[in-house]
Parts: sequence; structure tokens; C-alpha cells
Amino acid sequence: MKQKEPTTDASAIIRKRFFEGKPHRLAELEKLHADDAVARKIVALRTEAGLSQRDLAKLVGTTASVICRLEDADYEGHSLALLNRIAAALDRRVEIRFVPLRGAKRSSRRAVAAV
Repeated sequence: MKQKEPTTDASAIIRKRFFEGKPHRLAELEKLHADDAVARKIVALRTEAGLSQRDLAKLVGTTASVICRLEDADYEGHSLALLNRIAAALDRRVEIRFVPLRGAKRSSRRAVAAV
């Protein structure tokens, strides 16, 4: 029987070693990805509009420190109301999508239905 060649893909190695079969870690990783995506999107839109954090804060009616926190990938307090105010200031709208988690199984829906 031919042996499987070991992978050299660092992402695959990390995923297998630290996340495979560990749903709590996968859930935390997904949350981190979501927080990072929000922060990056705010930075990109603000930069594209040629605004500083202070400029955006004035348009939104908040402080530059609040915008700074929102642009930090570690920040967890994103409110939909504030995101809508930022979107409006940048002539955008917030759109929310529910997408399947990576590698998620549909069994969680059945577990809820059984409760």
C-alpha cells in the first residue's frame, strides 16, 4: 500500500493539529475571522473614501477612539446600529448574510429540533 505523502501546507498542518475534531476551537476561529473581516472592511471603506479615523468619527457622530476600536480585529463589540451609521456616512448599506461554517455538519439543526 502506497503511503500518503506528507503535506507541506502550513495552513493544513495547523488546521489538522489544532482545530480538526475540536468544535469549540473551530467556533472561536470563525468568530475571529468574522471580527477581522468587519475591521478590515471598515478600514478599507474609510481609506477608499480618503478619510482619517477622526473624519469618519465626525461624520458618524462618535469619537476617533471608537473608530480605532472598530478597526481593531480583536474588538468584539460591533453594534449593528453603529455599523449602519458608518455605512450611511460612506454612502453604503450594511448587508448581513448567514453562511455555513467551514466543515460544519447539519446535525446541529437536528439537535435543536430534538430539544
